[in-house]
Amino acid sequence: MKLLRGLFDGRIIWAEVEGERALVRSAMAGERTGEELPLSGIRPLAPAEPTKIVCVGRNYLDHIKEMGNLVGGDLPKEPGIFLKGPNALAASDEVVAYPDWTESFHFEGELAMVIGTRAQHLIPENALSHVAGYTCGLDLTARDKQKSDLQWFRAKAADRFCPLGPVLETELDPGDLRVQTRVNGETRQDGRTSMMIFDPVSILTYITRFVTLEVGDVVLTGTPEGVGPLSRGDRVEVEVEGIGTLVTLIG
Repeated sequence: MKLLRGLFDGRIIWAEVEGERALVRSAMAGERTGEELPLSGIRPLAPAEPTKIVCVGRNYLDHIKEMGNLVGGDLPKEPGIFLKGPNALAASDEVVAYPDWTESFHFEGELAMVIGTRAQHLIPENALSHVAGYTCGLDLTARDKQKSDLQWFRAKAADRFCPLGPVLETELDPGDLRVQTRVNGETRQDGRTSMMIFDPVSILTYITRFVTLEVGDVVLTGTPEGVGPLSRGDRVEVEVEGIGTLVTLIG
């Protein structure tokens, strides 16, 4: 099932997508209200309402290699975690301005998970049951500031540095999905989630050992190889198999 979060007539709604119709729900995990709206009349919003966005870095071997981070040939022993805040959210088809404080603005397309029930001390057997659904994510990065700053906060967590969308897919196995990123129609990233060093179950069990994930929180699972710089005027598309395509325009 595909769920849409959007703006209609000045109000924010959640709805099930059925063809060209939107069947309104009381909340992300709520019941249908009986109201039906034309899909064309809804402006999409990011399909999550997080208190935090927990991100995994360096989760694909070839990406680690391209960034020069394979030290001694050893793979990471634990997922590398960093945070973005709700301020970083942007919706599909929105314009994200090229920051005037960076000279190296990069794209990183990936699979995102949205939490559906409060998650603490998860185990492999129940981890995915706490996920409401999956969406496409774009981890925008000021690469030069990632290298120069003490922490990654400015480089990764600035305003609108986390576009998500276009929908939340609730019925999906995240174990082996194709993840592609295109810039101006040219494929730049093309990987599969089965190539992850830490799979979605491992990521969730690791994070919830020390952080409680609340309903609506987002987990970004890492990016395949092929990341690179963006320019003003670029169109970035992140497509995840079974979900759809997230479109971000760089202004």
